[in-house]
Amino acid sequence: MINVGDIVSRNKYNNDMLFKVTKIENNIYYLSGIDIRLCADSELSDLKKEEILEDNSNDDERLLEALNENIPEERDDFFYIPGKILHIDGDNEYLKRCLKFYKSAGLQAYGVYEKEENLYKNITKYLDDIKPDIVIITGHDAYYKQKGLDERTYKNSDNFARAIRVARNYEKSYDKLKIIAGACQSNYEELISAGANFASSPKRVNIHALDPAIIAISISKTENTKELNIIELLNKTKCGKDGIGGIKSYGSMYVGYPR
Repeated sequence: MINVGDIVSRNKYNNDMLFKVTKIENNIYYLSGIDIRLCADSELSDLKKEEILEDNSNDDERLLEALNENIPEERDDFFYIPGKILHIDGDNEYLKRCLKFYKSAGLQAYGVYEKEENLYKNITKYLDDIKPDIVIITGHDAYYKQKGLDERTYKNSDNFARAIRVARNYEKSYDKLKIIAGACQSNYEELISAGANFASSPKRVNIHALDPAIIAISISKTENTKELNIIELLNKTKCGKDGIGGIKSYGSMYVGYPR
């Protein structure tokens, strides 16, 4: 018996990925990836119940260790002001996980749950309220190969792009507002053209739930006078350059004196 909230894998894909059952309707099981930003649906016959606890804390801690952008312990007489993060997410569970991740990194971040189709309508209000240095625009997306290469190929890339254009019109400087956008299999070229500093997904692959947050933390904790090493930065994400790409950018952390 499989119920809402259970953790499952799919036999069709050799049980290579874990999902949570979010809804059951007309014998169709709706699934959300535990670590990958992926939604799916399946019949019961394709599902295997996995007897595990849904605890990502150890994996998330290992990801934090790989960032290596922490504020130095030996501060002398300097003080540090990391960049302010606004994270807007179309999946509330992923949002909560990312906010916990920021807190573990020692950062204060502001989170908003907003469905993808409404992003462009409300993002100006969030930018006005929070005045962030970094904004993440993410949620769920999909690339439908069978539909061909047209505007209907992607589930939410157009919604992300519209929100990016509004945000970039709000702040035209790529240095003053860093935009990280996209989800699994998003139209990378469209999101970069719309004005994102970083976007998914160059190879139309699925991305890890925390990949956008890893980029944001690295930007937040890098001095605003230093250019990010884009290759090293992308290598810190779970999916690497296949999952996220972007343009050369500077950090968002200010350094002051005396403390």
